[in-house]
Amino acid sequence: MHSTEIPLKRLWTPWRMAYITGDKKSQDCVFCEKLAQGPERDRENYVLFRGQHAFAILNLYPYNNGHLMILPYEHVASLEDLSPEVQAEMIHLVSHFIKLMRQAMNPNGFNVGINIGKAAGAGIDDHIHIHVVPRWHGDTNFMPVIAEMRVIPEWLDDTYARLKALVHEHPPLL
Repeated sequence: MHSTEIPLKRLWTPWRMAYITGDKKSQDCVFCEKLAQGPERDRENYVLFRGQHAFAILNLYPYNNGHLMILPYEHVASLEDLSPEVQAEMIHLVSHFIKLMRQAMNPNGFNVGINIGKAAGAGIDDHIHIHVVPRWHGDTNFMPVIAEMRVIPEWLDDTYARLKALVHEHPPLL
């Protein structure tokens, strides 16, 4: 290493390996299955919003409290396979949910990301999705590494209820 190079730090996430390498219950897409169950089951499936081309859903295996995903209705694996209209709606929903989470949860920041392909870390690689993860100063700790568990301070049902109420009050303008 040259003296001007800064060594890279690593974030180890061993709790993800069981999910990545484990058997999946179904060969069907879990996201498409939840959509097919219809709006009457949105609460139990944690679907927060259905737009014209895309929808928002809480992550069942959150990295942090409030972790949600924005997905197209189309079952496609990569961003470039989507029309500009679908891409635009997805980014609009990302922005809208950041605004709602700022109001509901008062985070200090956000991680927003897309993992395209297994090699890039996509746990479900055949249906593109954008992760939106609220972050707070000091929200990381030793538990994931030592005990292989996340510390999530709120029940998923409670997070859903808070965010869904805000979506009802302030729906995205599409």
